[in-house]
Amino acid sequence: MLLALALMWRANARVGAATNQPAGQPTNRVANVDASSTRDGLVRPTSSPPPYLLSPAKLPSPLSLDSLTMAPTATESAQDSAFKAPPTLYHVSEPKFNGQLPQSDDYDKFKGRNEVAIVIDNGSWNTRVGWSTDTVPRLAFTPICSRYRDRKLGRTFTLVGNDAYADSNSRTAAKNAFDIDVISNFDVMENILDYSFLKLGIDGENGIGHPIVMTETLCNPSYSRKTMSELLFEAYNAPAVMYGVDSLFSYHYNGGTNGLVVSSSNATTHLIPVVNSKGIMNMATRLNWGGAQAVEFLTKLLALKYPGFPSKVYQPQLETLVQDHCYVAQDYKAEMSGYLEMGTLEERDRVIQFPYTEIVKEQKTEEELAKIAERRKESGRRLQEQAAKMRLEKLKKKDEELTYYQHILEKGKNETKKNYSRILENEGFRDEAQLEKRIKELEKSIRRSRNKDLGIEEEEEEEVPSFPLLDVPDEDLDEDGIKQKRAQKLLKANYEARLRLRAEKEKERERIRLENEKDEERRANDLGGWIAEKRSMRDGLVAKLKEREQKKTQLSDRKSLASLNRMKAIAHLASDEPTRKRRRGNDEDTFGADDDDWAIYRDIAAVNEEEEEEDEEMQTELKNLETQLLQFDPDFTEDSLQDAKSNWQNSLIHAFLRGTRPFDLENQAEANQMHLNVERIRVPEVIFEPSMAGVDQAGIVEITTEMLLNRFTDEKQREMIYRDVFLTGGYALFKGFEERLKTALTAVLPFEAPLEVRTAKDPLLDAWKGAALWSKTNIGQPAWKMAAVTKAEYQEKGSDYLKEHNLGNVLS
Repeated sequence: MLLALALMWRANARVGAATNQPAGQPTNRVANVDASSTRDGLVRPTSSPPPYLLSPAKLPSPLSLDSLTMAPTATESAQDSAFKAPPTLYHVSEPKFNGQLPQSDDYDKFKGRNEVAIVIDNGSWNTRVGWSTDTVPRLAFTPICSRYRDRKLGRTFTLVGNDAYADSNSRTAAKNAFDIDVISNFDVMENILDYSFLKLGIDGENGIGHPIVMTETLCNPSYSRKTMSELLFEAYNAPAVMYGVDSLFSYHYNGGTNGLVVSSSNATTHLIPVVNSKGIMNMATRLNWGGAQAVEFLTKLLALKYPGFPSKVYQPQLETLVQDHCYVAQDYKAEMSGYLEMGTLEERDRVIQFPYTEIVKEQKTEEELAKIAERRKESGRRLQEQAAKMRLEKLKKKDEELTYYQHILEKGKNETKKNYSRILENEGFRDEAQLEKRIKELEKSIRRSRNKDLGIEEEEEEEVPSFPLLDVPDEDLDEDGIKQKRAQKLLKANYEARLRLRAEKEKERERIRLENEKDEERRANDLGGWIAEKRSMRDGLVAKLKEREQKKTQLSDRKSLASLNRMKAIAHLASDEPTRKRRRGNDEDTFGADDDDWAIYRDIAAVNEEEEEEDEEMQTELKNLETQLLQFDPDFTEDSLQDAKSNWQNSLIHAFLRGTRPFDLENQAEANQMHLNVERIRVPEVIFEPSMAGVDQAGIVEITTEMLLNRFTDEKQREMIYRDVFLTGGYALFKGFEERLKTALTAVLPFEAPLEVRTAKDPLLDAWKGAALWSKTNIGQPAWKMAAVTKAEYQEKGSDYLKEHNLGNVLS
């Protein structure tokens, strides 16, 4: 599957990417460096922490489509690896507890001033709280709450926001108030509001005493708003509450009047047309994609890419990767097709270093190494002496055995036949011929051993055996003679079989010699045709080897079709009907009771051995063909060899997994590294092509085009919206998002449409700033009375009462 993913990204285009930062200094023991990053939005540029320096790597050659194997462990020499500087490493970070947020001590100057509102940007990523007179929010924290009991102290602690990161136990018990963009856990929400008002310095004796301006998501469900109103009016005695859509507040802060607001935030992307500063809610559209889904998509991609990654990867770490390294490609298909080219991959590949513990190896001094080497030499000498002594003892034993058997042979000349036969039987010999054979074997073995010690090589000459009893009729032989005659028949048959085999081998060598002569003659007469034929034979062998390798891979997967077919064949063979009928009621399986049943598995094992032998033969034939092509084909070079194509420098899989450098699995730093390359543009691209991540919706360009061309019939309104496509939310911080959207819309909108695309001044904070600006400008004015719900109106008309206004939702 990795191969299928990687082959999608192989072509020739070259597109630039961000340049890495300079490297820092290495550490020795534990690589656990946290990078500081802003956690209040989807993307926030951060400065990289000091990275580690790895050993340099060899400069790779261009990629090849034929490379289908995983990269081997790197064994590059220092001289080769000096061509490339060490890579820049980027480190993951997690939310850190930097101490409690300070409590405001200037509440007294706001106390009793009803014209000053409390502004709450109630987002699913971050909650931002402050006074309407402030320029930036005083509080910004994650909307989570952790409640856990410390058994040692016997107390229950409730921690809110970033305070929940103070302890691993509290982090584990943390719960979010939101489900996507909608508040689902109001117990957590109540703790968040308590925490917010406490940090603002509000004593809470008689309620908060200030009106509240709160943002909410587009089309917020009535139940969620109703429960929030009950909480604010009943629990906190708020004098008035005004709800508004966060993206419309951001648009208002950036001076927008007529346009299209594209708000891509943590959980969703909304497109809201605005005419005369009022959102046209019946035309608004939602795309179920945002920063949280992007992080989840990256999680799945990396789990597929590194299934056996040694370190545990946490969600906040993946959020950091999306924030700091992903960007929007201007031409996705062209850039993706050439992303893994070795020539440009160095600039695009981001090496992410995860925390690891270095394995410290004890370094020995030169004296200790010299002593170890001397001990090894001494041990080798002792082993050689022991081996020589053992050989001498064996030779002595054989010499004694030879003398003894020769003595028996000489003694037989003076003994009767009966006594001699009994002596031979006691020594384990059938007859005198077997004794003579044993004596010859001992003489031959002793002579060979002595010649070997003297360094003399001798050629073995097989003696032509004689079979004198074969010409003697059985009538002239006694019972022992007949037995010896049968033994000589077997020996003769064995000898003749060896002669036939030797003749066949000689014949085969002669056939090969003649074929080689014909092949050389054809090469001399028609070199081009000879080369074409050899190339065709080589390509056929390569294809066959790949097919067999693919089959082996499929057989290793229990769910593959090849494995299923194999198991069906085994089951079919094992389920043959037994020869004996079973008695009624006796359903016992008798497979295996008969030895013939196990022949199934022996046959399968034999087939596997035959396949291995065929693979070896094909590999040998392939190497012979490549040797000939290297010698006579000028277009066939060392890079064309099958072994060369398996080199990591030509491996597409290696480029995808490990970048442009060799990989050493024993290096703990490299084993705990991830390489972000194609994921950097693939993750943000989903907002344009949702089907990439399995989202059954149209992309942002199609939604915008359909909205502008089909829903707006007034040409003047349409042109006004063309002039102001406004981007806000965390997704707008992706590098290249504004340029890509403008390019894509220009290609589909009418010719010379006055299209203008702009991004919010601060896509993360402008929603809060817009709510603060609106409340500071309109409290006490008619616009405030038309938008805010007072406590008296709440008590009179109920908790689900909502006033519609330009920046808010409508009743549904």
